[in-house]
Amino acid sequence: MRLPVPSCSAHRPAPVSRQDRPGGSAGIPAGRRATWRRLLGAALLLLPAAACAPQAPSRPVAVAPGQAPLAALPVEPPRNRVGLLLPLSGGNRALGQAMLNASQLALFDQGDPGIELLPRDTGSTAAGAGEAARVALAEGAKAFAGPLTLGETAAAAGAARASGAPVLAYTSDASQAGRGVWVMGLTPGEQAERMLEAAAAAGARRVGLLAADDEFGRRLGAGLRARATALGLPAPLLQLHARLGDVAAAARELAEKAQPDGLDAVLLGHGGERARQAAAALVAALPMAPRFLGTALWAGDASLAQEPALAGAWFPGPDPQARAGFDSRYQAAFGEKPPRLAGVAYDAAALAARAVREPGGNPPLGQPMLGADGPILLAPNGLAQRGLAIFAVDPAGEPTLVEPAPIPGSPAS
Repeated sequence: MRLPVPSCSAHRPAPVSRQDRPGGSAGIPAGRRATWRRLLGAALLLLPAAACAPQAPSRPVAVAPGQAPLAALPVEPPRNRVGLLLPLSGGNRALGQAMLNASQLALFDQGDPGIELLPRDTGSTAAGAGEAARVALAEGAKAFAGPLTLGETAAAAGAARASGAPVLAYTSDASQAGRGVWVMGLTPGEQAERMLEAAAAAGARRVGLLAADDEFGRRLGAGLRARATALGLPAPLLQLHARLGDVAAAARELAEKAQPDGLDAVLLGHGGERARQAAAALVAALPMAPRFLGTALWAGDASLAQEPALAGAWFPGPDPQARAGFDSRYQAAFGEKPPRLAGVAYDAAALAARAVREPGGNPPLGQPMLGADGPILLAPNGLAQRGLAIFAVDPAGEPTLVEPAPIPGSPAS
């Protein structure tokens, strides 16, 4: 059975009973349940959230003369409200609808009728996000999932902080983290740290970065530096270039910096053709070919396998079984494959719903849980730490799994 899809103009999901929810109790493949119980111990699974229950009728019931009065209708208990700050109009409207779908799916997966979603349209603008947050607060929202971008998050956070409502934002900009805001998106720094950990475990010590001199590239560099220090490795060599500059020339400059010893591994902050150009230029300029590392930009990019230098290159991605389970449940409910960011919306809605049920109204911190993309842990500093699997580019076809997703906070992570 497909979930009823709410109207974007109403900005509120249709009430649905627990019997309508698809998929199963937690959406975790049967073969994985025992493994997760052992690894997570007593930690609760993500998504103890709820569907919007039908409203009981409120008008009086007439009783004919001489007829015994009807039994009083049961009083519906008050429900905790979660605001969804979504781009339901504007340039990101299609993504906003998919995120709304994913948020409903998160609630259906647990079926607690004590939670109500309040979807509100940000209009894909910062001003719209701030107004949507204020409206939702006035209607009783105690926590928020969303909004999407850095500017929207900053605008909504002010109103939310004033009321003490936590914000589980979809953005990947770590600058927004803290003071009641959790960044749910996959940050560049987190990707860089995971890739350096994997490369160092395989023996790499001299590591370089080739990326554009923009916010993404600078945050990759910061992540590499931080993790290299923690691992006792030499400082990484960073080569940041003009965003539209000659990537092959920048690769040759990085190789020159690395002489005479070369590099064991190089993180490329590019995707597609520019990643292929960079890899080819580095292989030609370095004394020995390094292990190439990528970012989540590489996921789903079959063109990378066209470059021989990138054969076997590593990149991070979601836990494949967890994501496949989410994709399957979403498609069964809504008739289409979800976009990548729908998984972030699923996790954010579930954790926001969890927050309104927790004493103090905050989401659970320091507890590893299973989300749409794999293991996730909310840290006190406002970042969502995700367990990222490692994949290798395979010229023969689909990427191959190199390392499974570790559990954040565990010794292996």
